[in-house]
Amino acid sequence: MRIAMVSEHASPLAALGGPDAGGQNVYVARLAELLAGRGHRVTVYTRRDDPALPDRVPLPSGAVVEHVRAGPPRALPKDELLPFMPGFGAHLARAWEREDPDVVHAHFWMSGLASLLGARDLGVPVVQTYHALGTVKQRHQGAADTSPPERLGIERNIGASCARILATCSDEVRELGRMGIAPERCSVVPCGVDTELFSARGRIALSPPRRARHRLLTVGRLVPRKGVDLALRALRRIPDAELLVAGGPPRDGLARDGEAMRLLALARQLRVADRLVLLGCVPHQEMPALIRSADVVLCTPAYEPFGIVPLEAMACGVPVVATDVGGHRDTVAHGRTGLLVPPGRPAPLAEAIRRLLDSPERLAACGRAGRERAVTRFAWPKVAGGVERVYDRAAALRPIASGVPR
Repeated sequence: MRIAMVSEHASPLAALGGPDAGGQNVYVARLAELLAGRGHRVTVYTRRDDPALPDRVPLPSGAVVEHVRAGPPRALPKDELLPFMPGFGAHLARAWEREDPDVVHAHFWMSGLASLLGARDLGVPVVQTYHALGTVKQRHQGAADTSPPERLGIERNIGASCARILATCSDEVRELGRMGIAPERCSVVPCGVDTELFSARGRIALSPPRRARHRLLTVGRLVPRKGVDLALRALRRIPDAELLVAGGPPRDGLARDGEAMRLLALARQLRVADRLVLLGCVPHQEMPALIRSADVVLCTPAYEPFGIVPLEAMACGVPVVATDVGGHRDTVAHGRTGLLVPPGRPAPLAEAIRRLLDSPERLAACGRAGRERAVTRFAWPKVAGGVERVYDRAAALRPIASGVPR
């Protein structure tokens, strides 16, 4: 099968940890690799954000990344990319006229817009994965939401126009239903985790040395919505624990990062600065050892479309305490692989952490159950198979011309 993946801002080649580089990049990279390994011809289209980038980059798996000239060739916040999507779509149309794919998989709403523009005259079916929905972002961020005002309407039109929606969790299907998109148009296939790289056995990070008896770890982009401040407020109630934060710019750039400085100021205010360690961006290959060095991994965002970090922790055999939001409800089995807590409330978070830390037997049991759950439900080969079935279903609709949101 010829598969075109469109990921306008999240390149599979990007370094993780920046404000717009995270789980979507991992998802696109790993899925492209797995599908190419299964014999499919996979091309990933992403926006050129550096003039030095080559037009095409072959990946070891056999997949190819194509850099699309759409807008200035420099890094831009993703919320500023909408004006360049018609040009992105025109590029796709030209490429697909030369050799059309059997199916297009669009990642994020702007990729959906560009994909439908590119496929409009060719009848190529488009599968849409939103990764995040504007309605959820607007609900939680309010006036701080920097999304273009057109986002909500375009997302609805994409949902009505594409061949199939590939949702990553059941919470997303419910949200789409509130937007007027029928659940029957959706297939749920979760994100995956590399259960060989992220394993319960292997090296444990030796640095930094522990500053307290227990180690808590949070991983993710250094942005306010990830809720590291909530973890800090809980840390105040757990005097025998330290908190490591992996994410953001490289460590030598943390002093120039606004969110890092905000968190350090809050830590000083809460008198936990001596137990907070900001690691900055940690290379992906080093992350398993870091996770295995923790007693508990915290995932505390106000909202989370899916969240790969709980899967990585579970695969490493480390219990998770996560906010009861979005994809966490599908991944974390409350009481078995970790605990779910209300978002935004430090007291229940601290209580849940304490319950685990005070029971080594329970910590070990949650770790074992998490590893089993990751392997049986979320290993990438299983996920790739589920995605293939969605593609097959969409490709069967090939005679029906794709629509495009106006």
